[in-house]
Amino acid sequence: MEQVELRFDHASRASQTHTNLSAIRQSSTGLWVAGDETASFEHLTWTGDHYGDQRTFQLADYIALPAGPQDEADIEGLARANGYLWLVGSHSLKRRKVRAKDPERGPERLASVIREENRFILARLPLDPDTESPQRGAVMSGSRNLTEHLRDDPHLAPFLALPGKDNGLDIEGIAVTPDRVYLGLRGPVLRGWAVVLELRVEDAGKGRLRLSEPYRKHFLNLRGLGVRDMCPDGNALLLLAGPTMDLDGPVRVVRWRPRAKRAGVVPADELETVLELPYGVGCDHPEGMVRLADDRLMVVYDSPSPARITPAGGVLADVFRI
Repeated sequence: MEQVELRFDHASRASQTHTNLSAIRQSSTGLWVAGDETASFEHLTWTGDHYGDQRTFQLADYIALPAGPQDEADIEGLARANGYLWLVGSHSLKRRKVRAKDPERGPERLASVIREENRFILARLPLDPDTESPQRGAVMSGSRNLTEHLRDDPHLAPFLALPGKDNGLDIEGIAVTPDRVYLGLRGPVLRGWAVVLELRVEDAGKGRLRLSEPYRKHFLNLRGLGVRDMCPDGNALLLLAGPTMDLDGPVRVVRWRPRAKRAGVVPADELETVLELPYGVGCDHPEGMVRLADDRLMVVYDSPSPARITPAGGVLADVFRI
């Protein structure tokens, strides 16, 4: 294993983007990254010994956000394919946390569930072929967001009213192939089976996306784990499998080869464990990964340990040979 530094500017460090990284993809000159506490995404350029020279892009400059430019979008997945950059929000509800400084109000806060509309987006931004700068794009959101298609789903509908960290619906990974969009669900996990949604998406005009055909569901035997991220790996997909609840581990990378025109259950013997990942206790939670052009795998961590924070204001990612 090697490590590489991702260096962020003062504004991103102040908003804690560097300690809340949730998604990563390679660009022609560096990395696209996103945290789950803002309504923005970032580009880091390879400088020769670290990724830096950060550029920040506000989502509201490229798509119509249902709750406006300030509310967080909880971006949990990035994909770069076919000349586009894709971003997906968690599509999850949020339960308030118990505050250590105010435990008496803990039961009251635990009874409060919040819906934040900017979380319910699937966006596609064209990339300039010369500069790879994002252009105005299209989004599936608002009254036409993906969960509206799941209201009558026999497997997923019962979980739409549950917060993501309570095994409710929680999208945390996206992988795009030439004609398919795959969304990996951290939750729900159904009797140990994780769920991946397969979509075909088309432009609906006026900055909107829509499904071009009914979605399909795949149920993967990840032995009780959910999908924390996804990325293409040739004709296969790599899945970052980790706990759906508020637990530290285990976390592993699994290879899956989707079969054309086939949905349904994917037994454990059709999944290859590629890598067992390190994780910390209360820290260093593997959250995003990307297969690099040289075939190595880069992993970024949510809640990084102090050992990962660099003096220059960066954070260390792990790079594995697989």
